[in-house]
Amino acid sequence: MEEAAVAGKLSRLELQRGAADAPSFRMEDLPVEVQPVIMSLLPLEEAVRTSIVSRSWKMLWRFHRDLCFDDPSDPDSDTDDEFAAQDSTKIKQAKFIETVDSVIQQHSGIGVNKFSIRCGLHKEDSDHLDRWISFATSSKAKIIHFDLLIIDGPLYGVHHFPLEALDAQDSSFVQSLFLAAVSIKPHSGICGFTILRNLVLKSVQIFGDFPGLLAKCSALEDLQTIGCSRVTSLSVPHKLDKLQHLLIDSTRDIKTVEFHAVDLAHFEYRGEVISIVLHGCSKLEKATIMFMAPKAVTHTFTAVPSILPVKILHMQAVISKYPQLQKLPARPQGMFMHLRHMTCQLSVNCREANYDNEVLQLAHCLDAAPGLETLHLHMFYMISSGVSSAEVAGMRHDHLKTVFMSGFRCYKAQIELACCILGNACVLEQLTIEPKVTNTIWAGNYYAWNKGLKRILPRVCEWAQITSERFSKVITVLGAPLHSE
Repeated sequence: MEEAAVAGKLSRLELQRGAADAPSFRMEDLPVEVQPVIMSLLPLEEAVRTSIVSRSWKMLWRFHRDLCFDDPSDPDSDTDDEFAAQDSTKIKQAKFIETVDSVIQQHSGIGVNKFSIRCGLHKEDSDHLDRWISFATSSKAKIIHFDLLIIDGPLYGVHHFPLEALDAQDSSFVQSLFLAAVSIKPHSGICGFTILRNLVLKSVQIFGDFPGLLAKCSALEDLQTIGCSRVTSLSVPHKLDKLQHLLIDSTRDIKTVEFHAVDLAHFEYRGEVISIVLHGCSKLEKATIMFMAPKAVTHTFTAVPSILPVKILHMQAVISKYPQLQKLPARPQGMFMHLRHMTCQLSVNCREANYDNEVLQLAHCLDAAPGLETLHLHMFYMISSGVSSAEVAGMRHDHLKTVFMSGFRCYKAQIELACCILGNACVLEQLTIEPKVTNTIWAGNYYAWNKGLKRILPRVCEWAQITSERFSKVITVLGAPLHSE
């Protein structure tokens, strides 16, 4: 931001050259190689506008390093006429395409750092896409970002993105690649990604040999697949020794995940319970897991042995039916001995009694983390008619110092879990509870779910006071009224 401000100031000073008190500084006085660098500190649109300042400035923007184009063309919200809205969108898209074509035609194609396109393209506009990819390739942009917003046609595969085009120069130049709403057909013959560090695929239909392509990405540090399809296996036999972050989110059709990544520090998975094997991950410190399956809480602690070394665990689960409470299997080798901080987001859909026992299942899961120090538990009861009557005992927690629970409404399962923690955490310094629903899996506005807090709060405060005296532990209720002395 400061650099951009400096560049803007330099532009204003140059505009004042004709004034009597004009400064002695001129852009032309700077070394030739420095001038485009300063110009690149400005957003592309503003940099293009500087071409009218003077004849000597006319060419400077053509060496701008970051070419980022974001199409704002959404259907016109000010009209109820569907056809008028479509016409308006087409006009905006045509203008956007014209702008991009004009810029890349005039740009020098030298020193491009980032080339980014975010727009919706109809199938008949594929020639424009080919031209933009060709420019990104010929200019050897280090960061390439294509997000083709879906505006018609099927959800996936509206446009095919030719990975081979990035391999056409017979040398590696792409360091970061982001693709969204396209289809790709990778194969092991593509060799142009040897210096690729970041690869993000979102809503991409993946045909071909994806693991074979990844095996060639020896410098890969960050790999993310989000909402992708068609790929059934992410088993990469070759070592990815520099991979530090791996995210697999709602990638349909996938059955197996297997990586050799000695530097992996953060693993994230959201999807069905599948075979997940991470070899040699001695540096793994953080894991984020969300299983779309019954007994999701238990699966988090048992289904992926590779995450046992983590220090930080973020668990997400949707609980719809769990009629029988069971302890975890006695497996000493399944202990999270290094786990210190855990955050749990539980969305409970209980329709009748004993259907929310997975909240209590968490008490048994805590037994697998004897060194846990902080626990944040966010609970969202979609229907609160059913409560659990199960009892839990649990093991001692000799290191648990801080516990926070949001969405705490004094449901029986919540009370049982809180009492279990209070009774077993011998060094617990404070339990903080909040009736308000916050930070759950479900995105959006929780206003409707937080109605009636004034009615709920007194009951929660009363329980906190009684329970605090029972266990001789401090229980803080967020939102509780302050009592005057």
